[in-house]
Amino acid sequence: MGKQMTEMLKGTLEGIVLAILAVQPAYGYEITARLRDQGFSDIVEGTVYALLIRIEQRGLVDVEKVPSEKGPPRKVYSLNAVGGEYLEEFWRTWSFLAERIEQLHNEPAEGEN
Repeated sequence: MGKQMTEMLKGTLEGIVLAILAVQPAYGYEITARLRDQGFSDIVEGTVYALLIRIEQRGLVDVEKVPSEKGPPRKVYSLNAVGGEYLEEFWRTWSFLAERIEQLHNEPAEGEN
């Protein structure tokens, strides 16, 4: 990923992860795999795990420890009501920004018509 993508992703990754959890509860590795399936190939697990800790501390997700076949129990994250409200606000903000950016992108440059 280029530097611009990395910087833009910093501001949106939280919303993207919450959107993944809105579809289905998941543990950290599953979330990372889904991100990679969506084309975010450079996402590392450490980034996702740090984000999961932050959203858990902010009360946006519920966490359930589920036994694992290998090793310690897994923490499965699911979106809760507070996280759902936060996600709705994220989508409203995203729509607003995307519309404005698209308008700027489609405006003719000065001197063009």
